[in-house]
Parts: sequence; C-alpha cells; structure tokens
Amino acid sequence: MPDDLPCSIEALLRLVLAGGAPAPRRALLARFADPAQALRAGPAAWRAAGCSPHQRALLALPDRDALARGLHWLSQPGRHLLSIETDDYPTLLRPLDPAPLALFVHGDPATLWHPAVAVVGSRTPSPTGAELAAEFAGALARSGLGVVSGLAAGVDARAHQAALDVPGGRTVAVVATGLDLTYPPRHEALQARIAERGAVVSEYPPGTAARPGQFPARNRIVAGLTLGTLVIEAAARSGALITARLAAEIGREVFALPGSVRNPRARGCHRLIRDGAQLVETPAEVVAGLTEAAASLGQALRWRLDAPTEQARSAHASASPFPLPDYQRLWNALDENPTGMDSLIQRSGLTADQLSAMLLIMELDGKVVANHGRYCRKP
Repeated sequence: MPDDLPCSIEALLRLVLAGGAPAPRRALLARFADPAQALRAGPAAWRAAGCSPHQRALLALPDRDALARGLHWLSQPGRHLLSIETDDYPTLLRPLDPAPLALFVHGDPATLWHPAVAVVGSRTPSPTGAELAAEFAGALARSGLGVVSGLAAGVDARAHQAALDVPGGRTVAVVATGLDLTYPPRHEALQARIAERGAVVSEYPPGTAARPGQFPARNRIVAGLTLGTLVIEAAARSGALITARLAAEIGREVFALPGSVRNPRARGCHRLIRDGAQLVETPAEVVAGLTEAAASLGQALRWRLDAPTEQARSAHASASPFPLPDYQRLWNALDENPTGMDSLIQRSGLTADQLSAMLLIMELDGKVVANHGRYCRKP
C-alpha cells in the first residue's frame, strides 16, 4: 500500500473489490467504526453480516492485481474513495436502492453536493437536438446549477462541454467503467477537463472495462445525484428513459423537450410527457421547476451541519420529527401505505411544488420512502 494512504482506504477498496450483493458489505460498514475494523473482524463477522463464501474469500485474499491497481490510482492527486457510511458521501444518493457502497471520485468531491440537473438524451441527436443540449446545459450552468451526465456520445458530451464553457460552470460525469479508463475513448480529453473543473464519478474500481449491464446502473447514479432530469431527444427505447424513470421513482423532477411527431428521436420524450413529465421549452422553466427543491436541499444540508452527530439528530427527531407546521401537515398526511401526489395535496392542502421540496428533505432524513411516484413513511 502507498505510504500516504490510510489503512481505512485500503480496507474500503477491499470491500468494494469483494463484489457480490451490496447489503452484507453495507452491514459491515454500518456495524464497525471504520472499514479496517470490518476487515479485522474476520470470517465469523463477515458470515454473520450475510457475506457469501465468494465474498468472504475475496475479503480474506483480494485479487492482488486489482488491489494494486486501485491503490495506485488512489495515491495520485485529486483521487478519492467515499464510503456510504461517511458524512462526505453525497446525501442525494442515499435514497437509491441500492445506493453505491462507495464512490471513486476524480476531481472535487464537494461538487457532488451542489444542486444539479441531469441532462441526458440520444447518443445520435439531430443537429437541432445537439444545439438544444448545449443551449440548455449552458443556461443551467449560468443559473448556478450543476450539469450531470454520463459522458456518452451525443447529448451527454454536448451538455458537459457547454457547462465547461461557462465561467465557473460545474459539471459531473458519471461513468460505467473504472476511472483509469475512458468510454468512449475519444472522450479522454473531455473527461480530464471535467475532473479539473468538477468531478468524474464511478462505483466501479480502476481497471473495470465497459460492460452492457453497467450502463443502466450508472444511470441510477446520474438520476440520484440531481434534483431533476432533463431529457433532450430520446428514442422509444433509450437509456435516457431509464434515467428518467429512476429519477421519478425516487421523487425527483423529470423534464422533457417535445419534438416533431416525424422525429423518431422525440418519441421517448413524448412518452415521458404523457406519463407526467413536465413539458419544457426554455431553460428558465427547468430552473423554476427546481427552485424549491434546491432551497430545500440547502436547508437540509444546513441542518446536517448544525446537527452533525447521530446522537444530535436522534434527539432532534425524538422531540419532533418536523417542527415546522407545513412539514407536520405533510407528515400527518402520510402513513404506511404508498400515496400519490394528488392524494397528498388533498390531505395536506399544500401545493405540488411545496410537497416535492419537503418530501426531498424527508427522504434525505430517512423518514420517507418513494416508489414510482408514491410516498409512505419509512417502516
């Protein structure tokens, strides 16, 4: 192990490299004070946490080449590995099921906490679609929002480039390979620019090549890191639609640009609009649709800074989960049965925008679960 890396980082990397079901490894991280203690606990503790025989074997004896490659990557400047059990892990990702056990980050991890919009769409957009991707992403960056996408060809790349062209613009690329690789390879220079100005993120360790199943998994992180997802041109069967669906399932806003009925790349957007996505024609409409959610995120983060310890949060929650009157009205409108937004509006008397913003905070605090646009108290 490189001398300047703490033991906990090597231990966390070994937990990542063990692979398999995430729940047992998450249980180990939750039980022990740090990853190194989880490894020192040994096979009996690993078995009690539910680790499979294959996971236990890899925890005891990891792949030496994979471990060395990961440690070498992490030893270089600007490289980070964030555990889900630490405070620097982005809070917006916690509602994901499953949330990444850990994140490899090249760049500034603080960028992952900045209010952002996912901008996704076709890998082969029309000239108009490519122009709209750049126009919307640039305007969103100028408004102060970050732009998150997947570094793919087409809309993704145009969105990243447009955000980088804005002085002070922030962008995050979530990739489906290890961060020592680039996919597609022609985006190597773009990936390097993003790491300098924002962050490139992956849940996969260095050395992981691109495989088909990793791209839908990548999309859940794109959706999870953002307050909303904007879809610009997507065919009827498109990875962008997966991102939009996942965003809706965790209660985030979904926006879609309409297009010509003769454009096959517009069919996915039209389907999203029929299913309840917000039809938008200008970047200002996206910004307006996220204002309350961005303010709520800031409020949630301020509260977490004011009550940094689990004991303080528990004491606060036991006194009153949501002392503000509007939050208490929403809390009273919820129960153990999944409830749609229309019913919550009727029960609470609050607007859809108010509810969306407050439900986000309740999700981040672990009080509410969202599933397919329906909400209930967490059991």
